[in-house]
Amino acid sequence: MPSYEIDGVIPVVAAGAFVHPSAVLIGDVVIETDCYIGPMASLRGDFGPIIIGAGSNVQDGCVLHSFPERELVLENESHIGHGAILHGCAIASGAMVGMNAVVMDGARVGARALVGAGSLVPAGMAIPAEHLAVGTPVTVTRPLDVQTLRWKANGVKVYQALAKRSLASMRETTPLAEIPVDRPRLSTGRDVSAPLHELRRSHDALEPR
Repeated sequence: MPSYEIDGVIPVVAAGAFVHPSAVLIGDVVIETDCYIGPMASLRGDFGPIIIGAGSNVQDGCVLHSFPERELVLENESHIGHGAILHGCAIASGAMVGMNAVVMDGARVGARALVGAGSLVPAGMAIPAEHLAVGTPVTVTRPLDVQTLRWKANGVKVYQALAKRSLASMRETTPLAEIPVDRPRLSTGRDVSAPLHELRRSHDALEPR
């Protein structure tokens, strides 16, 4: 992984955390154990500190940064979707920021809350714990139901397992020219995680009419 010292400050990555080789860490970045940092993620601790709490995941193409002397903090088991941008904000334990969402300076996403994909959380806004916030800018629409909370918690566990799988078996290789007959399958599957709308559809199908 490209990791850069600046002003004598070197990133810290705990044992048990996985950082993809294409992710970039600069300066005052601390990544605690059991985290997953995805391909092309950029964590720039060249102005203010970036702290990634244990068991969190920061997925492909995310950008994390802040103003000078302002912390960006992800508490334990935060879940940051592909392409999200976080700037000088705080994400509480178990919260999820959806794909391509933006969370601005001084904003706080409460514990186990969910920011919808493509949403904008303006500077200084606070999202209540266990609530859904969607839109540009976001509106807090409703409390999260039990099914959504369980789905989010399971997603965190899936990425914690992916960190372990990646540490154990991911390596750079050359693509094959064709599919071999005995090609192995991945060690996870649909029973581990599925899109929320599919789970809702399955649940609705089981409901008595």
